[in-house]
Order: sequence, then structure tokens, then C-alpha cells
Amino acid sequence: MPGELSNKVAVVTGGSRGIGRAIALEFARDGAQTVIVSSSADNLAAASKTIAAAGAAPLAVAADLRTLDGCQKAFDAVRDRFNRCDILVCSAGATRAGNFTDLPDDAWMDGYALKFFSCVRLCRLFWPMLKAAQGFVLNIGGGAARSPGADFSIGASVNAAMGNFSKALSQLGKRDGVNVNVIHPGATETERFFELIEQRSKASGKSVEKLKEEATAKDGLRRLGKPEDISALALFLCSEHARHIQGTAIAVDGGSTVGYY
Repeated sequence: MPGELSNKVAVVTGGSRGIGRAIALEFARDGAQTVIVSSSADNLAAASKTIAAAGAAPLAVAADLRTLDGCQKAFDAVRDRFNRCDILVCSAGATRAGNFTDLPDDAWMDGYALKFFSCVRLCRLFWPMLKAAQGFVLNIGGGAARSPGADFSIGASVNAAMGNFSKALSQLGKRDGVNVNVIHPGATETERFFELIEQRSKASGKSVEKLKEEATAKDGLRRLGKPEDISALALFLCSEHARHIQGTAIAVDGGSTVGYY
């Protein structure tokens, strides 16, 4: 049954897999018209079937968000079809793990291009629509922003940059009526998580199974996160119930972040 997001247009980058797909699915169930953006046409097609079974069929946009042209393509598709955007979720991004000295310059550039600069560019492109709709921006960072590790220096840096940018943007959001917040997921069972485990296994010499055990044991977690843990909070943060939550970064990590903030 349609809910609070009925008739809202929600753009979700990285919406073809993992956390992004789970968020788009949650929004569709609540009545939103979703737009999913990814570089993979095959992944978009598969995700579209899943989302359409729960709500309105999404608009799927294949675009390389590492480039300004790709971000513009995504924006143009939304403008031409709907000419509005109520919610922007920036969930795209895949940064390489590995030993710091083994990570080449292009790995750093690629990490920032997809996760950080696409977020900045899309927020800038969609801001007039978001302002008109008194909408929401939700950026999906990662726990490494607060708990960095030597084998994930790119991801930690990019996620921290995204969090800082989001806090700055929220100051404009206060003026323009747009809520801007961040979710920092911890270890979450997605395709991306298992890709990172493989990379960290090669960097550390530890087996994949050992690293999966350590992902919960070292922080005393009961289990790994699930995409649905993130999407449930995303739905709340992009609803009128969360209007007084502004410029906040919330960890969904089972308690693995040990810092106070």
C-alpha cells in the first residue's frame, strides 16, 4: 500500500546492487517513483524487475558517474521524464582495498571520482529541484570514515570527505529547506562487501573465511549488517518524521564504531 513517499521522485545512485538497490526497493514499496542509476545495464535490468514487483517500475539510467557528463546524463533523464526530484540518495561508489604502498594513483583518482565527486556534482545539479520540493539528500558513506584502517585508506578518506561535504551542504540545506544527512554503514552483506574481503585477503595474506570471522569477532558484533538495516533508516530519514534531523551522520554498524561522535 502506498505510504508517505507516494508521488515522490527518488533518485538512487548505485541503485542496481547492494545497499542502493535495497533503498530503492524500500522507497518503491512506500509509493515512490524511483530512479536507479548505475554503470551496468545488466545490473539495472535485474534490479528493475525486483523493484517493479514491489511498486512502480523504476526509471533505469545507465551512466558513468565518475564523469561530469555521466552525472549530467542522469540529471537530464530525470528532468526530461519527471522535471522534479524529491529525494537524492548518493550510494554509488567502490573504492579499492589493499596495502597503501601497493595502491597506484589511478586507484585513488577512481575512488574519489565515483563516490565523492559524483555526490558533489549530483547534489549541485539536483539542488534547484530539491529546493523546490523541500526535499532530502541522503549520502551513503561508510564506517571507515570514523574507524580507518591501513588496508582501506582510499575508502576511509573518501567516506570522511563525503561526510564533511554533507555537513557543509546541510548549512545550505537549512536555508533552502533541504535536509542533508549521512548514513555510515558498517560491514554489510552485499556484493561489494565480498569483493572487499577478497581484496583484503590478498593484501593481508589471511583467508577470506578468517576475515569474515574477524569482521564480527573483533568488534563483538552479533552478525554482519544487511542491506535492509540501512534501507529502513533511509526511509525514515527521507520522510517528514525526520525533518528535525539535519547535518547528521548515523552509523548502522552494530556498534563497531568505538568513537563518541
